[in-house]
Formats: sequence, structure tokens, C-alpha cells
Amino acid sequence: MRRVDAAKHVWPADLEYIYGQVNNLNTEHGFAEGSRPFFYQEVIDFGNDAVSKFEYNSFGRVTEFKHGEQMCYAFGGQYPLAALHTFDPNWNLLDSGDALVFIDNHDNQRGGNNAILTYKTPKNYRMGISFILAHTYGYPRVMSSFDFETHDQGPPQDSDKNILHVTTNEDGSCGNGWVCEHRWHSHAAMVRFRNVVRGTEITNWWDNGNHQIGFARGDRGFVAFVVNDNDLKQTIQTGLPAGTYCDVISGGKNGSSCTGKTITVNEDGTAYIEILISDDDGVIAIHVEEKL
Repeated sequence: MRRVDAAKHVWPADLEYIYGQVNNLNTEHGFAEGSRPFFYQEVIDFGNDAVSKFEYNSFGRVTEFKHGEQMCYAFGGQYPLAALHTFDPNWNLLDSGDALVFIDNHDNQRGGNNAILTYKTPKNYRMGISFILAHTYGYPRVMSSFDFETHDQGPPQDSDKNILHVTTNEDGSCGNGWVCEHRWHSHAAMVRFRNVVRGTEITNWWDNGNHQIGFARGDRGFVAFVVNDNDLKQTIQTGLPAGTYCDVISGGKNGSSCTGKTITVNEDGTAYIEILISDDDGVIAIHVEEKL
């Protein structure tokens, strides 16, 4: 994978030519003959910029900042999750196959837009990450950062300005000033969810017209979310085979039992879904590999 920083400052035809000079991936490392490197390009375009993301998407993926901004508005409670059923055409998003999507990155997590969700608002942030990993749109990227209080603050360092090593806490989280969002349980669980449901479409969409939604990924997985609303207590069609499943957000499967929430899918594919506003997480996710 190759990230091209500040791509919008380079003429598109020049970048396309440069990429064309890069060798194919080495077949000695398991790549198929003719495989090309994966390029994604930073083009900050919220729809009113002089340089358009659509000038760069024909020869590499492009960072879709507008999508991330709208996800933060939704999971920050600023407009209904129900609106995510069909992305607003006015967002003017890249086609899914051209977009690299994210909730935050190293720029916008400290860029002054208070709507952007980060590790500092963990519950809403986990929901946003879970959504982009559960959804079919774009190629998702998960942030991994360090703790900061000021805009220009650098990584953790000692008195001699040596960057501190990452330490690991007993719960698997990082210490020594490092956040390591990619190690968070919910993020890792949803990456696995994404792998399990690969190749399926979004089906059985449900919403309450406001801040509660749920949807299936074919007959492989199901997720539900609630933001700034009443408790979610609803029987919903999951599309999954009947059985008992472990919610991967609150825990997971451990032998013949669940370490977190347990969800029972009925013979008709429906399940009673309960997410309380007081819960640590506003999302549940189940998939066929977490069936007891």
C-alpha cells in the first residue's frame, strides 16, 4: 500500500505517469503475475474545493473526507442515523471502489472541526468505526495514534526528546502515551466481522426513523446502532440462521459460552435486539463464526 501525501498539489497526469513507472509486485512474495501496488491519494475535498477528488480517482483510490465528516455528524448525534440508509446524493461522494474511508486521520483529529470523532469520545468513535467496517462503501482505514492535548503536540518522548516505546497494558491496550486505536477490542472484532461477511450486500435494513438502525450483511452478519435516543428494544430481521450468537463488541465466543452479550436468532431469522443508552457501547455485532 502506498499513501501519496498532498496529492492535490501535483498535476493528476504527472501522478498517473509516476505510478505507471512503478514495478509490478514481486511474484516471489506470492503476488500474482501483473499485480500492481495499491495507491491511495490524499485529496482533501469537501465539495467546494478548487481541486476535485474526481480528478484523481481514475488511477488510484482517494481519501474521501466528505464521507468521514458525514459519519461523524451522524454518530455524533447531529442528524439521524436513519439517513445513512442511502447516502445523500448532495454529499457527492466518490464511487465505492475509488474511496478510502475513515472516521479520523492525523490531520482532522486535531484540525479544529469539533464534529470529528476521535479516541477522546470513545463510545461514539467506536460506533463510527464499527459502521464503516460493517458497511460496503469504500476501503476502510483505522487510525492509530498517540495522546495529545494541543494541536502541534508530537509523540510521547522523554526529557532528551527520544520517542517513548509503546508499552502494553494487561487489557491489551497501549500505555506510555500511545492510544493504539487499532488494538481496541471493538475495532479488531469488526475487522474480523468485515472479513467474515466479505462478498455480501447490505440487506434487511431497519431504522426507527431517527437514531436507531440495524442491517444485515446477507446471511453472514448483522449489526445495530443507537445514538442519543431511547433504549433500543426491538425484534429485527437479522437474515442469519437460527441459533445463539455472541456479540463481538461486548465480548465474544469462549468455548460454549459468550463473554459478553448473547443474542438468539429465531427460526424466521428475527432476533430481539437490546442496546441501552447506559451501555458502554451503542452497537452490537454478530456473525456466523460467533455462533455457539
